[in-house]
Amino acid sequence: MFPTAFLFAILFACTPAGRGRPPLAFQGGEKEEGDSEETRAQALKKLLEVFGMEGGPPQSPQHIKQPPQYMVDLYNAVAGDDGVTKDPDVLEGNTVRSFFDKTHSEKHFFFLLSSVAKNEKVLTAELHLFKLRARAGQGGPPVRRQHFCQVSVYQVLDQDRLGSTDGRKLLSARLLALHGSGWEVFAITQAVRDWTEEERSNHGLLVTVQALGGTPLDENAIQFASGRDHHESKKPMLVLFTDDGRRGAVLPNNPFLDQPRGKAPPLPPPFAGPKPNRTRMSRSADGPAWPCQRYPLSVDFEEIGWSGWIISPRSYNAYHCRGACPFPLGENMRPTNHATVQSIIHALKLSQEVRGPCCVPDKLFSINLLYFDDEENVVLKQYDDMVAGSCGCH
Repeated sequence: MFPTAFLFAILFACTPAGRGRPPLAFQGGEKEEGDSEETRAQALKKLLEVFGMEGGPPQSPQHIKQPPQYMVDLYNAVAGDDGVTKDPDVLEGNTVRSFFDKTHSEKHFFFLLSSVAKNEKVLTAELHLFKLRARAGQGGPPVRRQHFCQVSVYQVLDQDRLGSTDGRKLLSARLLALHGSGWEVFAITQAVRDWTEEERSNHGLLVTVQALGGTPLDENAIQFASGRDHHESKKPMLVLFTDDGRRGAVLPNNPFLDQPRGKAPPLPPPFAGPKPNRTRMSRSADGPAWPCQRYPLSVDFEEIGWSGWIISPRSYNAYHCRGACPFPLGENMRPTNHATVQSIIHALKLSQEVRGPCCVPDKLFSINLLYFDDEENVVLKQYDDMVAGSCGCH
């Protein structure tokens, strides 16, 4: 059963009815009227929409898999332990997908891209191959006289005509040292764009190795790890950078907002004053007694049943805004000019229809999720406007 208190805490804090009142998550999980199965289903549906998973969350992997180290390192570069973005310039777009090779071959590679959504714009695609260390005695005399070879990556157009120019298209070619080992990355963006536009055109990739200047080269002089004979940590992998077009809301201009949206400086602590008196907080016509402040709002993915497919973070603090915006609004309330004028009109009772300003987030940060999709591929996705960095009267 989906925890009702958690869902209501998120939705309640973002609706007009919830302004100035603590969400249920901070009331010891008390249930309110209308707490029905239908309401819970609607709340779950809305939460999935926020994470761009209208069709439902991915199923948990059938067996525990280790995510590619590249994806883990990328997540750690862009996000802190809580998932909040610390460097928005790391990612190109807002989604990074990784795919393992399905052929288990050493020269021909195939990646199933059915999980890429139609609305995702392909920005960059990379083929990651792990170059194995040459074994002693491999290659013969010609290999020892050479230090480099040319590695070419082709898009397969026709599997029956791989030897002709009509059967393949060159995507990337460069020199590699014959000795040493490690990851090598090749750009294959155009091929992936073709495949996402027309799925049936995906016949995979072909990798060839040639000596320089026509000198004979032993076929074992340079080898890449395959999915069949080597550990998962060295499997051939396609890494795809895309953008799904989702962008966060534009907040009002505010002289206090001197940080780029999405990049999170050290967050100020939540309001540390005395605990609000529930009587004073609840039904006052002028709102709660305490000034507009930021309060914790914990989002625990294990609690809501998503820990089976979310790798990182396990939870994060979304925070929420609650409190009064009394007249006159001081700078500590971070008011916009419009809010200041509105508070004056309300205080002078110049219009019965004008209410006082509301306590809302005026700085929002993005978070990042590292998770398994339905095909057990690992995805890194960035979501805008998920953490209230500060609160103000608007």
